[in-house]
Amino acid sequence: MPRKRADLPIRPEPAPRDVPVGTDEPLVPAADRPRALDAVVRTLFSLSWNEARARIVSGKVRVGETVRVDPLFRVRDPSLVTLNMNAPKPRTPVLPPGAIVHVDAHVVVVDKPSGVSTVPFDEGETGTLDERVRDWLSEEGRRARGGGRPPLGVVHRLDKETSGLLVFTRTWLAKQSLTQQFRAHTVLRRYLAIAAGDVKTQTIRSDILANRGDGLRGTRPNDARGQRGQRGHALGQGQRAVTHVTALESLPGGATLVECKLETGRTHQIRIHLSEAGHPLVGEKVYIRDYRGEELRAPRMMLHAAELGFVHPSTEEDVRWERDAPRDFMETLARLRGRRDA
Repeated sequence: MPRKRADLPIRPEPAPRDVPVGTDEPLVPAADRPRALDAVVRTLFSLSWNEARARIVSGKVRVGETVRVDPLFRVRDPSLVTLNMNAPKPRTPVLPPGAIVHVDAHVVVVDKPSGVSTVPFDEGETGTLDERVRDWLSEEGRRARGGGRPPLGVVHRLDKETSGLLVFTRTWLAKQSLTQQFRAHTVLRRYLAIAAGDVKTQTIRSDILANRGDGLRGTRPNDARGQRGQRGHALGQGQRAVTHVTALESLPGGATLVECKLETGRTHQIRIHLSEAGHPLVGEKVYIRDYRGEELRAPRMMLHAAELGFVHPSTEEDVRWERDAPRDFMETLARLRGRRDA
């Protein structure tokens, strides 16, 4: 049974309004009202939210004499904030505060920020989520008892722009157990998304191909087995994919807030299913090949993994976590509702 809007874990993070540089009013009106570093950098240097956060996590921003790589670091005096584009990138990017949701001897559950790859996509890519989690575990291990870099198992992934809950494993037993649960489609995965147009509650079923004939993943044309693609090669059968979509709120800005529950977990499944249903995600840049509607502005693809649940590989208990959508998601939602929260 769908939950009411008031029950959804998407409470907006309050943020004071921006004050343009050069006015007589200070950026931080009072000492007891510090602001997040990304908001200060965004205003001081006329950047987008994504640009401000990228400058911070790449070590380009100082507060006083200290490089700060946490976008949510609280700033009391914005006059101390400086930007140096020639500053070297920190050797080890850090996880945002609160990113480690749960850790025990068998699993680590992480609230992944957008803009971070789960694992390296290209050879030599650094700063990925698995690397950051390993570094965090290494530091915790050194504090506790010493030791080297810990192992970490990857059992599923989130796209780079997708935020939200993801689990890594720490033991062979845990990896075997969770891999089997993902294969059996028994892992609970609930997403929040903002999709273009008037989305209806529905279940979408299709066979997804790694290449539907135009170089991109997608549903077989006409869903016919053995169909040949645009380049003439046989497309094969693909993998069956099922997404349960619930419309939560129709937005005046021309989009719909939806909840998506995965019965299967194919690569880019939600993005492909909604796009091919005529409702690409707001901020989508890839799966919009057949879309002719208005492109709605967003800082990134509006998809958040809000809930994750599975049987714990050691205790065999049902465990479940939920996390609120981040600020960029909430700001896009507020704008499409017809109001401005910040």
